[in-house]
Amino acid sequence: MFATSIAGSLPKPEWLAETQKLWPQWKAQGESLQQAKADATLLWIKAQEDAGLDIIGDGEQARQHFVHGFLEQVEGIDFENKVKMGIRNNRYDAMVPQVVSALKLKGRVHAMEAQLLRAHTTRKIKFTLPGPMTIVDTVADRFYGEGEEGRIKMAMAFAELLNQEALALQADGVDIIQFDEPAFNVYLDAAADWGVKALERAALGLTCTTAVHICYGYGIQANVDWKNTLGQEWRQYEKVFPALAQSSIDQVSLECMHSHVPMDLIALLKGKDVMVGVIDVASEQIETPEEVADTIGKALQFVAKDKLFPCTNCGLAPMSREVALKKLEALAKGAALARARL
Repeated sequence: MFATSIAGSLPKPEWLAETQKLWPQWKAQGESLQQAKADATLLWIKAQEDAGLDIIGDGEQARQHFVHGFLEQVEGIDFENKVKMGIRNNRYDAMVPQVVSALKLKGRVHAMEAQLLRAHTTRKIKFTLPGPMTIVDTVADRFYGEGEEGRIKMAMAFAELLNQEALALQADGVDIIQFDEPAFNVYLDAAADWGVKALERAALGLTCTTAVHICYGYGIQANVDWKNTLGQEWRQYEKVFPALAQSSIDQVSLECMHSHVPMDLIALLKGKDVMVGVIDVASEQIETPEEVADTIGKALQFVAKDKLFPCTNCGLAPMSREVALKKLEALAKGAALARARL
């Protein structure tokens, strides 16, 4: 009951990359960089186990960014000539690569990290991939065509490639494959319309547990500022949860700690596992076990106890390593306290 996990990313050690940045530069190159990525992955596997987490991830240590880490292994994308583009409905600007021709995988994307993860823990493992709609929102298109029709066509093309890698990750022994779709909280109508269809295409044929993570973003200033414009109630989930409830996806992750998401929206996910965000990634204040357990208790009004999975609100990548470690411990202790209360 209440098996704990992170949403996805963890801070990179300072010997691997710049710290506390969403798009950090690597500190090494070539073989040295590959070894450093593997070492950092092993470090965080052990740290998650020591903190008491039940489901272990790779911490996305081998990826510069949660979307671009996948794109780097895709043919048809020009990384040499990045362009400045507003993403997440122009919430902030980013330098993004351009899609210039038909998309195709160069080969395996995350074999190293997934196989390392499976070989070095006996606990359940989760692996994250960017969702198709969020990828579309994080690249500049010069091939698939303008307007919504072009976006849908490109999303389905990316969904097919994600599916190829997801099936390979399943063969590597991954127990849970999670697709990250923060764009679902931005393009509400499109998410319910074609976003969920693209997500299901990405998960086609998977027999392991499938999940989708929908948050209000990392704890960077642009996201904090955006949240401040959303009013007293954040009801974005209301639009897409009914579509997800009807979908083949097994688990849905949502942001609950220090957010203005009404807990009763969880009821829209009837029948699904719910990853309840009980750790705030936009604050360096460490949650107490009591705070975590209280949030779990509130969520239990709307989801059965065997379907609730405590999680972080989002990734911890831009945080300090020390704070991230303490938050992982708070997550595990809070879930243990919630179990004891029941």
